[in-house]
Amino acid sequence: MSRMYAMVKHYSADASAIAEMLTQVDREFADRVPEQVGSVLYSAVDTGGGTVMTITMFGDAEAAARAESAMIEVRESLGARFGVRETAVERGEVMVSRATPSVVGRIRFEP
Repeated sequence: MSRMYAMVKHYSADASAIAEMLTQVDREFADRVPEQVGSVLYSAVDTGGGTVMTITMFGDAEAAARAESAMIEVRESLGARFGVRETAVERGEVMVSRATPSVVGRIRFEP
Protein backbone atom coordinates (compact mmCIF):
# COMPACT_ATOMS: atom_id res chain seq x y z
CA MET A 1 0.00 0.00 0.00
CA SER A 2 1.45 3.36 -0.98
CA ARG A 3 1.59 6.22 1.48
CA MET A 4 0.33 9.69 0.87
CA TYR A 5 2.72 12.20 -0.64
CA ALA A 6 3.08 15.90 0.20
CA MET A 7 4.34 18.91 -1.69
CA VAL A 8 5.14 22.15 0.13
CA LYS A 9 5.85 25.20 -2.00
CA HIS A 10 7.12 28.57 -0.87
CA TYR A 11 6.37 31.80 -2.72
CA SER A 12 7.23 35.46 -2.36
CA ALA A 13 5.40 38.57 -3.55
CA ASP A 14 4.97 42.18 -2.57
CA ALA A 15 3.59 42.07 0.98
CA SER A 16 0.81 44.49 0.05
CA ALA A 17 -0.48 42.02 -2.57
CA ILE A 18 -0.70 38.91 -0.39
CA ALA A 19 -4.24 39.38 1.00
CA GLU A 20 -5.71 40.07 -2.46
CA MET A 21 -3.72 37.22 -3.99
CA LEU A 22 -5.00 34.74 -1.39
CA THR A 23 -8.54 36.00 -1.93
CA GLN A 24 -8.15 35.24 -5.64
CA VAL A 25 -6.63 31.83 -4.91
CA ASP A 26 -9.65 31.08 -2.74
CA ARG A 27 -12.14 32.28 -5.37
CA GLU A 28 -10.51 31.00 -8.56
CA PHE A 29 -8.28 28.04 -7.81
CA ALA A 30 -8.70 26.37 -4.43
CA ASP A 31 -11.90 24.50 -5.25
CA ARG A 32 -10.50 23.35 -8.61
CA VAL A 33 -7.09 22.20 -7.38
CA PRO A 34 -8.11 18.81 -5.94
CA GLU A 35 -10.12 17.93 -9.05
CA GLN A 36 -7.53 19.19 -11.55
CA VAL A 37 -4.40 17.78 -9.94
CA GLY A 38 -5.75 14.81 -8.00
CA SER A 39 -4.90 16.12 -4.55
CA VAL A 40 -6.72 15.24 -1.37
CA LEU A 41 -5.82 18.48 0.45
CA TYR A 42 -4.79 21.96 -0.65
CA SER A 43 -3.97 24.78 1.77
CA ALA A 44 -2.40 28.21 1.26
CA VAL A 45 -0.80 29.85 4.30
CA ASP A 46 0.22 33.51 4.69
CA THR A 47 3.59 33.12 6.40
CA GLY A 48 4.15 36.86 6.75
CA GLY A 49 6.54 39.36 5.22
CA GLY A 50 5.32 38.85 1.67
CA THR A 51 5.63 35.07 1.73
CA VAL A 52 3.10 32.30 1.22
CA MET A 53 3.37 28.55 1.62
CA THR A 54 1.09 26.00 -0.04
CA ILE A 55 0.64 22.48 1.26
CA THR A 56 -0.79 19.93 -1.12
CA MET A 57 -1.35 16.28 -0.24
CA PHE A 58 -1.75 13.48 -2.76
CA GLY A 59 -2.78 9.84 -2.63
CA ASP A 60 0.63 8.84 -3.95
CA ALA A 61 3.85 10.13 -5.54
CA GLU A 62 2.55 9.55 -9.08
CA ALA A 63 -0.38 11.90 -8.50
CA ALA A 64 2.03 14.55 -7.22
CA ALA A 65 4.20 14.18 -10.32
CA ARG A 66 1.17 14.62 -12.60
CA ALA A 67 0.17 17.73 -10.63
CA GLU A 68 3.40 19.56 -11.42
CA SER A 69 2.42 20.36 -15.02
CA ALA A 70 -1.20 21.09 -14.13
CA MET A 71 -0.14 23.75 -11.63
CA ILE A 72 1.95 25.73 -14.13
CA GLU A 73 -1.13 27.65 -15.32
CA VAL A 74 -2.01 28.72 -11.78
CA ARG A 75 1.55 29.79 -10.99
CA GLU A 76 1.84 31.78 -14.24
CA SER A 77 -1.51 33.49 -13.70
CA LEU A 78 -0.66 34.54 -10.15
CA GLY A 79 2.83 35.56 -11.18
CA ALA A 80 1.50 37.86 -13.88
CA ARG A 81 -1.12 39.48 -11.64
CA PHE A 82 0.68 39.67 -8.31
CA GLY A 83 4.38 39.26 -9.03
CA VAL A 84 4.47 35.91 -7.23
CA ARG A 85 7.71 33.94 -7.47
CA GLU A 86 8.18 30.35 -6.41
CA THR A 87 11.18 30.30 -4.05
CA ALA A 88 11.35 26.68 -2.85
CA VAL A 89 9.66 23.31 -3.30
CA GLU A 90 9.81 20.42 -0.88
CA ARG A 91 8.35 16.98 -1.59
CA GLY A 92 8.13 13.76 0.31
CA GLU A 93 6.26 10.74 1.47
CA VAL A 94 3.94 11.40 4.42
CA MET A 95 5.15 9.24 7.28
CA VAL A 96 2.78 10.43 10.04
CA SER A 97 -0.55 12.19 9.64
CA ARG A 98 -3.59 12.82 11.82
CA ALA A 99 -6.74 14.80 11.11
CA THR A 100 -10.25 14.96 12.46
CA PRO A 101 -13.33 15.16 10.23
CA SER A 102 -13.83 18.75 11.30
CA VAL A 103 -10.58 19.85 9.66
CA VAL A 104 -12.05 20.18 6.17
CA GLY A 105 -14.89 22.41 7.30
CA ARG A 106 -12.65 24.69 9.35
CA ILE A 107 -9.92 25.50 6.84
CA ARG A 108 -11.18 28.44 4.82
CA PHE A 109 -9.50 31.78 4.05
CA GLU A 110 -11.53 34.75 5.19
CA PRO A 111 -9.94 38.14 4.42
